[in-house]
Amino acid sequence: MNVSNVPEQNSNNYIVPMIIIGLLFFIFVFVTWLNGSLIPFLRIICDLSDFQALFVTFDFYISYTVMALPMAAILNKTGYRNGMAIGLAIMSSGALLFIPAALSANYILFLIALFVLGTGLTILQTASNPYVVFIGPIESAARRIAVMGVINKFAGVVVPVVFAALILSDLGDASDLTSRQLSEVEITALSERLILPYIYMACALIMLIGLVYFSNLPTISENSNAHDTEDDRKSIFAYPQIILGAIALFANIGMEVIAGDTIGLYGARENLPHFATLTSYTMIFMLVGYFVGIFTIPKYMSQSQALYFSAITGFLCIICISLSSENSNSVTHALWGWTGLPLLPNPIFFVATMGTANALVWPAIWPLALKGLGKFTPLGSALLVMSVSGGAIIPLVFGKIVDMTDNFQMAYLIGIPCYLLIFLYAYKGHKMRHW
Repeated sequence: MNVSNVPEQNSNNYIVPMIIIGLLFFIFVFVTWLNGSLIPFLRIICDLSDFQALFVTFDFYISYTVMALPMAAILNKTGYRNGMAIGLAIMSSGALLFIPAALSANYILFLIALFVLGTGLTILQTASNPYVVFIGPIESAARRIAVMGVINKFAGVVVPVVFAALILSDLGDASDLTSRQLSEVEITALSERLILPYIYMACALIMLIGLVYFSNLPTISENSNAHDTEDDRKSIFAYPQIILGAIALFANIGMEVIAGDTIGLYGARENLPHFATLTSYTMIFMLVGYFVGIFTIPKYMSQSQALYFSAITGFLCIICISLSSENSNSVTHALWGWTGLPLLPNPIFFVATMGTANALVWPAIWPLALKGLGKFTPLGSALLVMSVSGGAIIPLVFGKIVDMTDNFQMAYLIGIPCYLLIFLYAYKGHKMRHW
């Protein structure tokens, strides 16, 4: 897989390829955030604890770590177009596996299907992100990725609503499903409702295979990203900016998944109606963050400054989650007692606002971490994709804390060290070229 900057004056030649990449980004989030809507229902169908339910995210995101390097090797041999088609084919196979999983209500089969979906996504992510970074000036790469983020987070807003409509039609209020013991017949009916969304997904993925395979994605060379590399470096681990960037991205993806996937569980626990649609609110706030990046990078805010913005916003969200009261269903309410803070909304609101804090970290870290890697760019891309495993491990820790403490608000404190890692990368990590 070869990457480089394409001369800006030729950018009009890449409108069609960028539209195709935009469709792929839409698919990324469609599949990814479908998990957020799936988890509360899977918890009911398979009678899972919060920890077991969040193992869904572990299974899905750990596939990125396990499969990133093999998928990068495939991509190097097949090129962008064929590699993306292969990724879409793998994803369609994973979507179809949901049919036997739902029919049998078998938790293991659900996990296998999710792992296959994640494997297909891995090759798509490894190819598309560096492509967007180096198709134009690297200083504005975060803005281009933010544009792609708007496209795919739009799917994140729509997916939970559509998913809930397909699942809950004729079944009544969603909160009613979690507040009473369902009969075996009701559980079977609910499980079978999971089939239709994944059939639609498989059909859409198969159509995209044809679009990608017969498209003419341009091949770009690695030369311009090699200009500031040192030829005597023999290992990707000699580049601090990529290693530290992967660590920061690991932390960010963990918090991004927590914000999107736990909000439904939190809402279900509080018996909120339409809890399955709460992920959409997180996506809306992520869109806010992306639009901030589109309109400010690089003219008013550098990519490293975007990381400062994200880390500080994340800290504030965690503080507000910790201090706000979960005993009110109103939009705002007064906090009394030792805090003395007036009119803070429900903590679930601040879980959604974490979307804004998380939005610009992925777009900003990719160009900062890949800059100057030259021939190591494909491997660096694979390392960044592997960092998506943060979405597997950190939410699992979150779920364990909830099970141990029975306190969602306390569990969100895991965000403090995560946002600290992002802040440190903005402060120094991205500038380091030697250990």
